[in-house]
Amino acid sequence: MPAIQSAIASSCCKPRDAFTPPGYALPALACDSHAHVFGPFQRFPLDENRSYTPEENSIERFRWHLSRLGLQRGVLVTASAYGLNNSILLDALGRYPDQLRGVAVADRHTSIATLIAWKETGVRGLRFNLYSISGQKIYRNGVGLEALEALAPGMREAGMHAQIWVHAPDLVELEPRFRALRVPVVIDHMGRMNVSYGADNPGFLRLCAMLADGVAWTKLSGADRNTGGQPGYRDIDGFAARLIAANPERLVWGSDWPHINYFKDSDVPDDGILLQALKRWLPDGTRRNAVLADNPATLYGFPML
Repeated sequence: MPAIQSAIASSCCKPRDAFTPPGYALPALACDSHAHVFGPFQRFPLDENRSYTPEENSIERFRWHLSRLGLQRGVLVTASAYGLNNSILLDALGRYPDQLRGVAVADRHTSIATLIAWKETGVRGLRFNLYSISGQKIYRNGVGLEALEALAPGMREAGMHAQIWVHAPDLVELEPRFRALRVPVVIDHMGRMNVSYGADNPGFLRLCAMLADGVAWTKLSGADRNTGGQPGYRDIDGFAARLIAANPERLVWGSDWPHINYFKDSDVPDDGILLQALKRWLPDGTRRNAVLADNPATLYGFPML
């Protein structure tokens, strides 16, 4: 997607009300580990310096999304359209503490006391936006690597992880700095690897190595962003296989609901198809259930069964 620098794009499409049934039973306490909520805007206004304008999709609509898919838990991530304002996230966590966990956005001056208070509310990580293509930032409002390194001591004290949106090819350069943080690292959307780069890309292999060493996690999410257009996201299969082989205990699944920045209704992902892809990648039910329930319970501090 090209960088948006001169105007605010409008994300005109809504998530699908109807979806394809996944075709299998999800485990108890299954979790959608990556989603966003927006609005109502009168109460939670968007940041003026944003790259896109999403539709309103409130916490109640997200809970409906979970229920219709057979999911019991969710992880909300403060979206860049809110900048550093985590009010909508903290409100949702306060209202549904048993069902939700969160990933907030902070700047380098955020105090340890604030991080600890957020942790008590249900925040388990901070998000950092390092996503760029050929050196060009894709979204406004991203908190970068310098802030991450400044916040790392406080994150260690608060017991938080770093959720990093980064293009996997950039891990060739960034991996040593991530390892030096001494905080758990969660890489968004399988490294946001467009299939055109290939699963042998050196940066993607670095991601696999970080999983294998147990210093990083990744989200089996974003297949709809990374695909070249094959039905059912089958062109993602090889990437998912590499990640699963590296370390299935460091994987969680997320829908990326409500699927912002799609401009045709026909392009908005079907969450049931995304879950069908997960079954194809993990035909063994025990491993698949771990990715859906056990692993997110570990990463986000949900009670275990």
